[in-house]
Amino acid sequence: MWKQLKLVAVIAFLLVVIVACSNTENTDQSSRSKKAKEKIELTISAAASLKDAMTEIQDTYKKEHPEVALKFNFAGSGSLQQQISQGAPVDLFFSAAEDKFDRLVDEGKISKKDGVDLLGNSLVLVVPNKKSSISSFKDLTKADIDQIAIGIPESVPAGKYAKESLEKMEIWNDVEPKIVYAKDVRQVLSYVETGNVAAGVVYKTDAVISDKVTIAATADAKTHTPIIYPLGIVKDTKHREEARDFYQYLQSDEALKVFEKYGFTVE
Repeated sequence: MWKQLKLVAVIAFLLVVIVACSNTENTDQSSRSKKAKEKIELTISAAASLKDAMTEIQDTYKKEHPEVALKFNFAGSGSLQQQISQGAPVDLFFSAAEDKFDRLVDEGKISKKDGVDLLGNSLVLVVPNKKSSISSFKDLTKADIDQIAIGIPESVPAGKYAKESLEKMEIWNDVEPKIVYAKDVRQVLSYVETGNVAAGVVYKTDAVISDKVTIAATADAKTHTPIIYPLGIVKDTKHREEARDFYQYLQSDEALKVFEKYGFTVE
């Protein structure tokens, strides 16, 4: 009888252990399943000129990584840099100017090892799709040309490059009174598309996506600072693994082909 009671006790104990292990495993599986279903949102602050290419890349990346939601903040690189400097919650920064990017590296917001010079661009003069007397940058000095749009040089890299070129061509003093400043390069493009200005200076990549403007001239690359687009992971990201994955994806052949399709050059 004693042996039978002992056997029953052992069996009961084993059953308790098995049930407990099963519950733990189910809890772990449930936890993993819940974690897998939770979406991670990455915030990418990117130069306005990258909007079309990045939107296409977003659609492709989303199909391969449904668990990651990409949130873009497109604006002038200077404005974006200031936001990050002031602590804005950003995971990656894609600048249209090296100096804005380097400032964040100097401030310790981005580690140098987490950055790469990824793309290049060129600067062009655009006019509305109608008869225009402008076929060169020199034509901007004509008396009948009243308004010319460029980005704000202090915060919009395309505006800074435009001013450098116009100064190098020795026509800045003549055209400065005609300048209309825009918050980013896409606003410059919009001013030209709507005919609110006679001409504007934008990136080649902005000009090629619009069927409402014509490229009148291309600035000699020697007249301005090299147009480089650095990409980097912000140190304060709360999703480093996911941020690094997207950072690496933007350097993949698949992504680079999209950038080239929109007129960017690969560094």
